[in-house]
Amino acid sequence: GCNPLAETGRSKLQNQRAVLNQQILKAVRMRAGAENLLRATTNNKVREQVLLELSFVNSDLQILKEELEGLNISVEVYQNAEETFSIPLVPLGLKETKDVDFTLPLKDFILEHYSQDSSEYDDEIADLMDLRQACRTPSRDEAGIEMLISYFLQLGYVENRFFPPTRHIGILFTWYDSFTGVPVCQQNLLLEKASVLFNIGALYTQIGTRCNRQTQAGLENAVDAFQKAAGVLSYLKETFTHTPSYDMSPAMLNVLVKMMLAQARECVFEQIGLSGIRNEFFTLVKMTQEVAKVGEVYMLVNTAMNQEPVKENIPYSWSKLAQIKSDHYKALAHYFIATILCDHELQPGDDEDQQEKALSQLYDHVPEGLMVLAVLKDKVQRKQLGKAHLRKAIVYHEEALRVCGLCKKLRNIEVLQEVLTAAHKRSLLKYAQQETEDDFLSLIQAPDILPKTEHKIETIAPQFSKVKVKDFFHKLGPLTVFSAKQRWTAPRTICLHHEAGELGFSLKGGSPVQVYCLDPVCSAASAGLKEGDYIVSVGGVDCKWLGVNEVLEKLKSVVKQPVELEVISCQDTAASLHSKSATYSMGMQKTYSLICLAMDEDKIDQTKKAPLKLPFLSWGTKNRQKAASTLCLPSAVAGSSQMKKKLSPFTLLNTESSLY
Repeated sequence: GCNPLAETGRSKLQNQRAVLNQQILKAVRMRAGAENLLRATTNNKVREQVLLELSFVNSDLQILKEELEGLNISVEVYQNAEETFSIPLVPLGLKETKDVDFTLPLKDFILEHYSQDSSEYDDEIADLMDLRQACRTPSRDEAGIEMLISYFLQLGYVENRFFPPTRHIGILFTWYDSFTGVPVCQQNLLLEKASVLFNIGALYTQIGTRCNRQTQAGLENAVDAFQKAAGVLSYLKETFTHTPSYDMSPAMLNVLVKMMLAQARECVFEQIGLSGIRNEFFTLVKMTQEVAKVGEVYMLVNTAMNQEPVKENIPYSWSKLAQIKSDHYKALAHYFIATILCDHELQPGDDEDQQEKALSQLYDHVPEGLMVLAVLKDKVQRKQLGKAHLRKAIVYHEEALRVCGLCKKLRNIEVLQEVLTAAHKRSLLKYAQQETEDDFLSLIQAPDILPKTEHKIETIAPQFSKVKVKDFFHKLGPLTVFSAKQRWTAPRTICLHHEAGELGFSLKGGSPVQVYCLDPVCSAASAGLKEGDYIVSVGGVDCKWLGVNEVLEKLKSVVKQPVELEVISCQDTAASLHSKSATYSMGMQKTYSLICLAMDEDKIDQTKKAPLKLPFLSWGTKNRQKAASTLCLPSAVAGSSQMKKKLSPFTLLNTESSLY
């Protein structure tokens, strides 16, 4: 990863984000404590003091949220260093996390579950922790993306090796919400995987905004980056459906995907007009439809941003920027069509049918009393309709400037003001050139323009298979056999002796090999070998990854001298699912907080009688009584034998289904 102490603009922003996250955590804890006290006390004087304190804390939280929004709209830092005259694009900030120490939990699990010397895996555990630390400050290029993907894939191995479906191993993951700054703490590795995926998408957006939009190659790279960002966020939405963080909720991810595709569409339009827009009839028709499409997608983004529950958490300036871009590009569409009508009179050599067809495609309907062909032929009608479009363009430009002026964050972005002002002046100048004394007679209303595009913009699914990753804990053995889901006996040593050239058993399977057709009266059986045992070592040499032929080669030494085998036996486990998890609750902003506020309360009294059936997500008894500011985590209550006899059908589901 990048040097976390480097004084770059992006690192400064991330450091500010980390500081704000800590301040928000402190304020949330204070609010939770005050609400608990308010609910517990009956003294009116104390209640008044607590209510006053709550008002201060809530005000402080609002200020901190506005500061975090300021970081999210600090788009200039992420743009290309070259001077440009383009509206800035919006990147996503990386989610921040706390340090995690894997050492003791993983070493304990290796000793307990795999019955191996955990000190032999110090280097592997260190490599895993180093990779996680590097992923907190990835470089803003393909190398950074590859590193994040490699960690995401490595987590898949770690999950299968060390995270059994029946219990947690004591590793707590903490990630901060990118928009609210509120931390989420879980012992669930799926939170880690989902957060890394979010950061992959966020890094793609930062790569896209960094591309040079003054070159063809730069715009192509920007389009590709935003499409990949949309693909990763879409994959996150479909894979992790009940994430406990607002920035990864399905509704929020849906809006972010739309925003990334809209920015890709914007770059496509810039790409088309990069070499200049020729003042030619059919070229302007094409540009009108393309820019109208950009305005339409930003209008849809703005509409989605103003829907509950996203409206409460999306940065206000993002919503206003989407509205500004929608108005700006709609104004450009009306300006282009006005240029067609005002500057291109029908000449004798022009193809009337082609021009009529092209112009008809721009409208759903034309103003009453007008025909497209008549407009093309009649100079007065052309001018009147063209001026109507210019008036509408000016209205849209003025609305964009008005909204920009009302938003403090956007008002400070100089290049945005310059682009909007220049476009407005251009439309005013064009209108002034067409103005005559009889303008008051023109009452035509410009019709809406139909958007159309020849360029398809869609999400690009993440290609995880392109990144090759080796399992850090390869020495534990093949993952299909040596995983956290299966339990084994401790390795047993079997002394194998020569019996007239026969072993007394056969071998089958891949890696590791398995004993079958065991002769019950052979010396190996007498020494403790059992049918179905897996051979993990021959003569002190590890053979978990060896096939039948390789193991037989090693067993040939039996003819000359005894050899020691180490074998393990599979234990039947009736594992019940651990349903403890956090879930995202739509529209519950006031009840959202973090697990760590209630870590002590979350310990459920084991003596309490459990219900006969567990729902899919079971709410703990004490959790129901928590403060209104805390989103309680569902918890399975450890119960009696009666509960084990009547399990819910959902307890037979896979862990991923129950947790996310």
